[in-house]
Amino acid sequence: MRYDLNLLPVFMALMEERSVTRAAVRLGITQPALSNALNRLRDTLRDPLFIRERYGIKPTQFAEEIAPVILETLARLDEVIIGRQHFDPATSTRQFNIAPNSFVEIVLMPGIIAKLREQAPGVKVSLTPFGNDLSDTGVISGTTDMALGRIIDPPDNVIVQHLLDDGLACVVRADHPDIDQAMSREQYERLRHVNVLPPGRLRVGVFQALERQGLRRELAISVTHFLAVPEIIAVTDYCATLPRLICKQIAKDPRLKVVSSPVDLGTFPVEIAWHVRYRNDPAHQWFRQMLVETAAELIAKPDESPI
Repeated sequence: MRYDLNLLPVFMALMEERSVTRAAVRLGITQPALSNALNRLRDTLRDPLFIRERYGIKPTQFAEEIAPVILETLARLDEVIIGRQHFDPATSTRQFNIAPNSFVEIVLMPGIIAKLREQAPGVKVSLTPFGNDLSDTGVISGTTDMALGRIIDPPDNVIVQHLLDDGLACVVRADHPDIDQAMSREQYERLRHVNVLPPGRLRVGVFQALERQGLRRELAISVTHFLAVPEIIAVTDYCATLPRLICKQIAKDPRLKVVSSPVDLGTFPVEIAWHVRYRNDPAHQWFRQMLVETAAELIAKPDESPI
């Protein structure tokens, strides 16, 4: 039996979007064209595949069963076809859709954009929120090129590569009345703290690090992004416990100072995650290598801060 391979991406778009409208937008086709493709799919597979509901569509049991097979088929086709394509960064106009957590967005993205300007001026980058887990980033479905952050429990169709490790340090205002160049455990526990709760699993790492050392914090305020911290610390006697690479940037602000944490809080990993369909994609391989090189340069850069 002959199958129209053009219908397989239509099926996956409907599975992932659960909406005819959103699937059509994602595929860049009209709703009538998508409906026509869906009818052909139904005739070919002899199943309704999707049932209309109040807020979208719901896949049938048969659609749920064949979705992993179709996804794997598309991934294998991508590996064979994309792997044969040539990629020239100097002339490419490809767009990479990536999902960095807020740490990566601040620490790594400036270096990445600088390299792109020099090596691949036509290449574009679009950022999407990291989300609470991989399912929110689009990496599991392959609609996002890669996620950058702390990757927890990736599924079998996602490849993970280690990028760097970072530790934790503390930030207070430069003229803090109680903190000089070091901080004791007792001082840390007396202070009130600014807590960062970005999307993703980094928040778990900080809490676990403090718990392992039996270090207590009295929280004054929780914010959702590292960029909110300097302005709050600068006008209070609060303290913030942040990744060291974030602290290096904050240390440039004369209103603030960085001190070591009173105990060793260990390190946390930063990783790249991508769908298996991009494993042999020359452009994707080039972008991943650029990330690795940028991270290595960042770690190798002389540390002028007191931490």
